[in-house]
Amino acid sequence: MPIPEDVTGDEIDKDVRQELQSLPKGLAEDVAKNLVMVARLIDEDPEGAYGYSKVALRLASRVAAVREAAGFAAYANQKYSEALAEFRAARRMTGTVDLWPVMADCERGLGRPEKALDMAGAPEVHKLDKAGQVEMRLVAAGARRDMGQLDAAIVTLQSPELASSSVQPWTARLRYAYADALLAAGRTDEAREWFAKAVEADRDGSTDASDRLAELDGVEFVDALDEDDEPGETTEEAEADTDIDTDTEKDTDTDTDTDTDTEKD
Repeated sequence: MPIPEDVTGDEIDKDVRQELQSLPKGLAEDVAKNLVMVARLIDEDPEGAYGYSKVALRLASRVAAVREAAGFAAYANQKYSEALAEFRAARRMTGTVDLWPVMADCERGLGRPEKALDMAGAPEVHKLDKAGQVEMRLVAAGARRDMGQLDAAIVTLQSPELASSSVQPWTARLRYAYADALLAAGRTDEAREWFAKAVEADRDGSTDASDRLAELDGVEFVDALDEDDEPGETTEEAEADTDIDTDTEKDTDTDTDTDTDTEKD
């Protein structure tokens, strides 16, 4: 797949670059460039990111960072079985538990919420950092909802992290999930309160909390189109039409004056 000229491969994280040092220099550069493209496209063009991940995987399947990137690209394309296999491979190579929450979410994607809940109660969870533990809580709540256990999902999300007034990278998503669960349970007033709190914490627009809040408040966003304007007509076109109408009226007045003068004669 083509690599844009502005991509050098130096954009990758230093830890990944260190992993690639086990490869011949030219091969390492090619792999790095493909990993950069995966990271660049995964949000806006997941299919494109998936294509670059397959190239990197073909070039260096024994590099943990490559397997992890391939896993996230597959995950973004809802290829959960493939993603899970790649995450498991990366975990075997590194021995870390960082991927545990997303592996559990893959189990959800495969229609196995019970397995995800088992993973949420596994010893590996205690080895996760705070962000990983919050992510695991979100996955567990999602699994409860998959099983129709709305009240249990709400309780699962109730945590010190949810109650905290400080804003962390996970705060908006946690508050949003809690609000959504409350709304699903018919607790609309509470849901509105937590959607508002999610908006306060969502500094980078990672959720659509503002839209959900507006919807609950009955606010509708419509195009500001002048009723007198024709659909699709620009302001300039409307002004031009007005000028033409004015000129026509002037011509009509002139004709009328001429007819009157003729009658007088």
